[in-house]
Formats: sequence, C-alpha cells, structure tokens
Amino acid sequence: MTATLHTDAPAASPPGDPAPAGAAGRAPLAPVRLRGFGGALPARRITNDDLAAVLDTSDEWIAGRTGIRARHHAEAETTASLATGAARRALDDAGVVAGDVDLLVVATSTPDTPCPATAARVAAELGITGGAFDLNGACTGFVHALVTAAAHLTVTGARTALVVGADRFRSLVDPTDRSTAVLFGDGAGAVVVTAAAAGPGAPGILAVHLAGDPGGTEVLEVPAGRPWLAMDGPELFRRAVRALVDSGRRVLDDAGVEPGEVDLYLPHQANARIVAAAADRLGIPADRVVYDMAERANTSAASIPLALADAVAAGRLRPGGHLLLSAIGAGLGWGSLHLRWDR
Repeated sequence: MTATLHTDAPAASPPGDPAPAGAAGRAPLAPVRLRGFGGALPARRITNDDLAAVLDTSDEWIAGRTGIRARHHAEAETTASLATGAARRALDDAGVVAGDVDLLVVATSTPDTPCPATAARVAAELGITGGAFDLNGACTGFVHALVTAAAHLTVTGARTALVVGADRFRSLVDPTDRSTAVLFGDGAGAVVVTAAAAGPGAPGILAVHLAGDPGGTEVLEVPAGRPWLAMDGPELFRRAVRALVDSGRRVLDDAGVEPGEVDLYLPHQANARIVAAAADRLGIPADRVVYDMAERANTSAASIPLALADAVAAGRLRPGGHLLLSAIGAGLGWGSLHLRWDR
C-alpha cells in the first residue's frame, strides 16, 4: 500500500504576483525547519577484528561487503538513556528548552519496556510536558517519525517538536551468527523541528512517499517465539535497492527536483553497497551521497539522524538546498521525504 503526499503544481500566487516557477518557488507541504541535532553512542566500541576473533570472518570481508569497520554495543546504556542523551544535545544545539517542546516522538523497535513508551521515560528525564509517544518502524522509523512531527506542527499550531531515533538493535541479534552480528550497532540520534512561515520558497518538506510490501515481512524479522533476528540477506539487498530507488524517484518527481539538483542524499545507513547502488540508479552525484556506517554500522532508527548531525556539522548543506532522506526497514516498509533546507 502507498501513501503519497504531493502537490501537482506550485501554490497559487496572490492576484497580480507572478506564479513561482519550479521547485525553488514551490510552497512546502509542511513548512518546518530542522534546527538542532544530537547523537549518543554506547561507550563500548567493537571493531571488525574483535568480531573476527570469535566469528569466522575478517575485517577485509566485512568492510569490503558493507563499508563497516566498527560499531558500538550497549552494556549499561538503555534505549531511553541513549535517546535522552541525543535529545539533550539536540535541544542544546537548537537553543531550545525542554519546556518549549510541544511533541516528542521516539522511533524505536527496541524499547526497554513494553509500557510505558520510551518517549515517556525520555520526557520524564528531560522535563518535557508535551505529548510523547513511540513509533516502531524499524529502520524506517525516523522517516515516519519526522513526517509525523512535521504534520503535527502543520495542522495543530504547535511550534516545536523533538524527533528521536534510538535503538539497541544488537539486543535482537544472535552474537554467533556472522551474517547479522557484523551488521548492527546501537545508538541514538535526535533532531529539533520547528514550524516555519508558510509560502512559496519557504523551508520544509516538499514531498513524501511512504509505502510497503506486505509480502516481504519474512525477509527481515524476529519470528514469534524466537529471540533473534532472521534475515534473507540477498533478497533484502535486492528489495532494498529497488524500494529506495522507486521511493526516491517518486518524491523527486513530486517535488519537481532533478537528481542533479539534490544537494545531499542521505539514505538509511545499512550497507555501503546498497547506498551506492541506489544513488547510482537515481543519478545523484557521488559527492552528494552520505556514507556514515563505517564507525557505527547499522543503528536502525538512529542511523539517519546520526548521519544528518555529522553532515550538518561538516557544512554539507546550504540554505535553500535540497535534502533527500530515504529508508527501508523490517516489514518491509520504506519511505522517503524531500526537504528544502534552512536551519
């Protein structure tokens, strides 16, 4: 099933004003700014050589097939503590106090407890009294959470949302299974999202595409009654590339943006070969593609906000630039959004 939000033409101009042309003048679906960024990683760093000491694998094998060289494993850290650390840094970066947060959304598939939600624990720690809830979209969770927060700001009159992706995905992985143990790490990333002035040329989300393949639920899952993740790697690779390309093309078309106009393409950081294949098929220049899995591996819902924080710190986005985010996760569900940038 597919949910696509788009505009078929630029927003109407007031009488006497020229109609805005192209994506540069298009009014966003959700006029928002991404203002503050933060991340948190567990203290324990595990290299490929560390894994090779206990598994039949090697640094060369892992890095050559995935782009991953290390990852962080949670020990004392919980999903809530990682989420809280990332959220606190994002608030500080944005210059926003917890009392101003109207909505907190935590994307996670590894909550510490079934009840209450991880978001409730984060809100309690930070002193947030706005609405707070979890969203489980696996590796696609942050895209879903960001769309949800932006929609909330657009339709309710709220001003500030805090969106967190946090996972201890290693807790779902069999440490003796080399096909999955090498791929995942733990961590959290957070973004402060604020409402922006509406109108042609305003910053915000220009297009969204959310979809899924209900026939792919067994490609990546933790089966009922079993403790560990099961993955069909080759099939997941094929479906992931196909889904990222199709979803990316849809939002670019809906936003009226050519691949060469994308300033930064930031897909879910699962595997360097998946990212490279999707970017190549989309026609996005290689120097505008984010690869951020080398030191973190696949951190599930945390991968996009962690990579985004690094990209912003490195100055890889200019005001008015175009940002394309895409992800695919267990389910199989995927989603993309195209955002006109202005911090």
